[in-house]
Amino acid sequence: MINTDLVNIILGMKVRQGRLEANLNLSEFASRCDLSPSYITEIEKGRKYPKTDKILKMAEVLNKSYDDLVSIKLDPSLTYLETMLSSPLLQQFPFEEFGLEVGDLVNLFTRVPDKASALLHAIFEIGRQYDMKEEHFLRAALRSYQEIHENYFQDLEDAATEFTEAYKLRGKLPLEQHALEKIIRAEFGYELDTARLAAQPDLAHYRSVFIGGRQPQLLINSALRPNQVKFVLARELGYQFLKLKERANTSAPEKVESFEQVLNDFKASYFAGALLIPRGQILADIQIFFHLDSWSPYRLLAMLEKYDVTPEMLLYRFCELIPQFFGVKLHFHRFHQIDDHAFQLVKQLNMNRLLLPSGSGLHEHHCRRWLAIRLLREMEQSEPSPNHTHDAPLVGVQISKFLDLPDGFLSFGFARPLALSPHVGSSVVVGFRLSPNLKETIRFVDDPTIPTVIINETCERCPLVGEQCLVRGADPTILLVEKQQAERRAALRQLVAEVQK
Repeated sequence: MINTDLVNIILGMKVRQGRLEANLNLSEFASRCDLSPSYITEIEKGRKYPKTDKILKMAEVLNKSYDDLVSIKLDPSLTYLETMLSSPLLQQFPFEEFGLEVGDLVNLFTRVPDKASALLHAIFEIGRQYDMKEEHFLRAALRSYQEIHENYFQDLEDAATEFTEAYKLRGKLPLEQHALEKIIRAEFGYELDTARLAAQPDLAHYRSVFIGGRQPQLLINSALRPNQVKFVLARELGYQFLKLKERANTSAPEKVESFEQVLNDFKASYFAGALLIPRGQILADIQIFFHLDSWSPYRLLAMLEKYDVTPEMLLYRFCELIPQFFGVKLHFHRFHQIDDHAFQLVKQLNMNRLLLPSGSGLHEHHCRRWLAIRLLREMEQSEPSPNHTHDAPLVGVQISKFLDLPDGFLSFGFARPLALSPHVGSSVVVGFRLSPNLKETIRFVDDPTIPTVIINETCERCPLVGEQCLVRGADPTILLVEKQQAERRAALRQLVAEVQK
């Protein structure tokens, strides 16, 4: 059955298109229809569906039949526009978060409908070619939403503070797991289970599973590190304290149903980070760290111990607070190493507008000189210990400079194996764009012991060969193709010039 909103949008699009074809401005058209301009605007934006007598009057003014105006079928040239309008993605995409609504897009597309339809056709084809799912668009929308707000949300910070005060957790660092368990059981009626997930091979990759009902149940994977269990509990408290209903029931999410789910999952995670790593304390620690004259990995390790959190929790908290309170933008990367040759970018936040590897969607090989990948390689080559999943992470730093671009970055981060998949290495890194005033914020940026490394996008696009790069993961195949194409174009220009003499 066709969506009511879609019916409204199609009518609005037809009215607006007919008005433009009749060369009538909004006031003229409204006057002839005995309607107000504001009401016509509501119709054209798909917000209102007028009564029959009003549609008949509009059809008369536009010299169209009533049936033509109310039909949900569009002209053949607008097939792909109709496909877009009926797409679940359009229904779920959070236009309002970006100051838009579907009607605004319709207005844009109806200016040149044939070309707009062709453009949408191209976009859909690209999406199919690269197997892009709705969840990819929704997660990309969330990242954009975070970057627009510099990843800082005062309401979530306030909620974490309110929770801390309400349950008398202020000053208790690190927060204890038993304290969180007590609150979630006593205040929200949860039953906690730490046995079932790890005992079932098909479910052992989940960190947690939430089962709602009269008595909510939270199944937690016992293979998690203790600080990961605390994060699971803190995030679950976030769902309840913030009253977030639409949510993922598994971690990691098994399926993305809507943008509201993606946003609520983010809010609960943000709340958990703010609860475990209180803003006031961590800002003071970051200030001390940044004011060091030389790089010190021990300060970062000390923060992990002080708050009893994972490297990802700590550095992601950096991403929430540093842009807001230190005025410095940054980027965040999380990579997984699946095997000797496969490095996968699994999470990113790009407030720096960093030139990320453009071939990542084409299964190209990320530059092995990026710090996140360098740390994974170093960890792989180090001697494992019997209890390596709980060892202190490997810490690293470097100045990264692009081969053919002026951009450079100070980057630091961690690497260690995943708790649930010890054969998979995971690295997290934050980076700060080098600028003349960065030293005013991060004094150790000029530490001469920090190595400077030339980086590139992907191995397939990099000219460094042989002794110039001993860690490349693939031959420069794309670069060679581009070189051959350039040589052909030069030869063609020379041929044309000779013939025209």
